Amino acid sequence: MMTLALATRNLARNRRRSITTLAAIAVGTIAILLFGGYTRNIRYGLQQGFVRSSGHLQIQHEDYFLYGSGDPAAYGVADYQHVMDVVRHDPVLAPMLTVVTPTLELGGIAGNFDAGLSRTVLASGTDVDGQNALRKWNDFGFNDTPAPLALTHTAPNAAVIGEGVARVLQLCGVRGARHCAVARSGGTQKTAAHLPADLANLSAEEAATVPEHNDARIELLAATAQGAPNVASLSVIKAETQAVKELDDVYVALHLEQAQRLIYGGDSPQVTAIILQLRHTSLIPAARARLQQLLKTSLKGDPLEVQDYETLNPSYGQTVRFFAAIFGFISILIGVIVLFTVGNTMSMAVVERTSEIGTLRAIGLRRSGIRKMFVVEGILLGVLGSILGIVSAIVFAYLINHGGLSWTPPGRVDPIPLTVRVWGEPMPMVAVGIGLTLVTVVSSWIPSRRGARTNIVTALRHA
Repeated sequence: MMTLALATRNLARNRRRSITTLAAIAVGTIAILLFGGYTRNIRYGLQQGFVRSSGHLQIQHEDYFLYGSGDPAAYGVADYQHVMDVVRHDPVLAPMLTVVTPTLELGGIAGNFDAGLSRTVLASGTDVDGQNALRKWNDFGFNDTPAPLALTHTAPNAAVIGEGVARVLQLCGVRGARHCAVARSGGTQKTAAHLPADLANLSAEEAATVPEHNDARIELLAATAQGAPNVASLSVIKAETQAVKELDDVYVALHLEQAQRLIYGGDSPQVTAIILQLRHTSLIPAARARLQQLLKTSLKGDPLEVQDYETLNPSYGQTVRFFAAIFGFISILIGVIVLFTVGNTMSMAVVERTSEIGTLRAIGLRRSGIRKMFVVEGILLGVLGSILGIVSAIVFAYLINHGGLSWTPPGRVDPIPLTVRVWGEPMPMVAVGIGLTLVTVVSSWIPSRRGARTNIVTALRHA
């Protein structure tokens, strides 16, 4: 107790230097917490975006993840309704789940044959109700309400395409199409071509089963599961910009039933994945373990495997590791600055109090007592500076979160509010406080050790 009182009085002896040191520690704490809160918000935002689109887990045919992009129809999940029923009604999984919905990915050629144009596309057969349910997941309290899919309450042959697809196929009248103009080559417009007669007949037969609309139309040509060509006549209701240009140039979304008719015709329909969304991301290990048990028991005859959202979206892990590396570098840099600042303060204190050290040693105080006195001063600086920095960081974070700032994160098209997560995250605040306090202990121990080893006679002669 006496040591603590002496350390407090010694810090108050030179207020200006002590305040400067406290300010350096506080600024370092603010910088680490604010940037840490920013990177945490990015991680949560990315996770929410991927979970809303592809769920936490997906049940797929074996090897679909590795080889399915070349031939999705060959890696379909047969009797997927049975698989979904088993998962939904499992007593262990049911409390963890929020959404179970199928999806069908396929490749093909989309053509606007009235303009003589076509291009390869990646199409997604979507269960609209399931996807709308996926988009409601908000485990991190973000202040956003996603709109329903454009395919909601549309005709069975409706389709949504990427803005790049609309631009290449010259579907300039489609809602949402921008930067769209008739392309010219060498000053001469391309001559229109016609859909081959046999495929035109297939398209006409399929189009006759759905109501007629005045929307722009495309023909989507794909290979069936047996390898035969099939075509669907689609009514394009909207062009949506995708976050990645490469995807924007090939994106087509249509109803799941329409995609299944295109690939499987009159055969039993299949899907390429069953999407599972959990109540919380922390439930992934338990849910995966239970799914592995089901694959060995109730679903033993099906060649299935389970993939999580991090495996399905490698960019998530890459982005998280990138920001983690930046955060680590900044934390180390700030720690070094605090180390030298506190070390310089303690070194000056040791020099100024050399005669005092000699007096204390002369009346019987051991070297360990001298070291303890200066280390306690360093601990006081670290604790007080960290507390000041934590309180200031909370205030700054509140101002930023309510400042009306926005940004567009990776994988998003529309801007979202810029927020910094400091309040409500106690572990980072405790970790930063302890970390900077340890830095001050190290930086004060080195000069205190030098002061404790000073010869008593030499110290008493110091003026």
